[in-house]
Amino acid sequence: MNSKIMTCAVTCYSLLSLGGCVMGPDFKTPETPLAAHWANTPSQSGHSGTVESPVDMRWWDSFGDAQLSALVREAQTHNFDLQMAASRLEQSRAMRRQVAADTLPAVDGSAGYSRSRNSQRGLNDPSGKEGKQAFNLWNGGLGISWEADLWGRVKRSVEVADASVHMAEEDRHAVQLLVIVQTAQDYIELRSTQQGLAVVEQNLHIAQRSLELTRLQLKEGVATDLEVSEAAAQVAEIQARLAPLQQHSAQLINALSLLLAREPRALQQQLSTPANVPSYTATVPIGLPSELAERRPDIRRAQAQLHAATAAIGVAEADFYPRITLSGNMGFQALQLSDLGSWGSRSFAFGPGLSVPLFEGGRLKGALQLQEGRQQEAGIGFQKTVLRAWHEVDDALVAYQANQRRRDSLLQAVAHNQRALDSVHQQYTQGTVDFLNVLTVQNALLANQAALVDSTAQVSLSLVDLYGALGGGWQG
Repeated sequence: MNSKIMTCAVTCYSLLSLGGCVMGPDFKTPETPLAAHWANTPSQSGHSGTVESPVDMRWWDSFGDAQLSALVREAQTHNFDLQMAASRLEQSRAMRRQVAADTLPAVDGSAGYSRSRNSQRGLNDPSGKEGKQAFNLWNGGLGISWEADLWGRVKRSVEVADASVHMAEEDRHAVQLLVIVQTAQDYIELRSTQQGLAVVEQNLHIAQRSLELTRLQLKEGVATDLEVSEAAAQVAEIQARLAPLQQHSAQLINALSLLLAREPRALQQQLSTPANVPSYTATVPIGLPSELAERRPDIRRAQAQLHAATAAIGVAEADFYPRITLSGNMGFQALQLSDLGSWGSRSFAFGPGLSVPLFEGGRLKGALQLQEGRQQEAGIGFQKTVLRAWHEVDDALVAYQANQRRRDSLLQAVAHNQRALDSVHQQYTQGTVDFLNVLTVQNALLANQAALVDSTAQVSLSLVDLYGALGGGWQG
């Protein structure tokens, strides 16, 4: 009868150990409140529009700028922030391995020697000499312990650790995407600044010619000292615009050097030669809203955080139930080293241990409520992250089209200003208008040319923002 009971108990225990209860709710991927299609953003004829086709994961190559592509590749390899994110990921994986170790038995080996003497009035003198003289004690053995995960506490802990690793992975993806976007933005701004410098230098040349013409007319008695002073002031004002642009250009080159983990001015020779602002004229593939959660690192991280919070509830619930630990040890103990390996020196002990929470003063209940609150917060955070991502994409789409329209208007304005400047110069030479008209038209041309350069860059920058909002880039 006793053997049957023992067999039944062992069988039940084995079943519980292998497929026992797992406390807490199972994680289910939350639904994302995204529309089936993006909102319609109409584009004008000749503008770069959008199409709901798969997102280009190497979108920076689509600008057709070899320098930009090379900088992005180097940044992904050497950037310090990326290296730190990779290190944090490895730390997270190491912590996961620590937690997962609880699923396996812990085995310890020990060996020792002592020279001792017991009290004559004490008890249990192993030498049998009643404390009258010292003796040697040699021992060694193995100890084993294992927690029977009947309630899934260890399993849920591993699940939390797995979700934490996933969070670290998405943090690295987010840093990678940020580095790509920042590199592209700094490079585009650099080329825009260099184009702005070229515009200022061109206008400076025009102003200097106007000053020379005014001085000649002064000698001929056609112009006045006031007009000469105004022309000289115009030259000085345009010259004053050069220094801030030169400074900004140097700072952007250093910013790119830092992204590539290189010393200041390391890219000076490579990037100092002016080039056109990278542009994109083809149709932009933006995918579908439902795919956003699959690409955006912040959404993927928020989902992993919700997973971790859900699994942590199971850990907190399992703490309410008894913990059963199987432990044992086997070894040898002898008074003489020569006897240590004999069969008679063997010793062993095996048995289960039970720990039952009887009174915790509300600690366990509070811990459970805390984890439930964290899960609720993580769920709200996930919904907020998805909605914010949706807004960012929509804002980027609107900005992309708006910047293209602004660029087209400025192109027309610059063309009109150029014709007006040619005309007013001719009229001033003929003496039909004063120099104030020349200054007015030239200032208008300079302002619109600078705005055009900035607008051209903003078109490309808004496209970079769009791809960043779509979450494309870290996959490539």
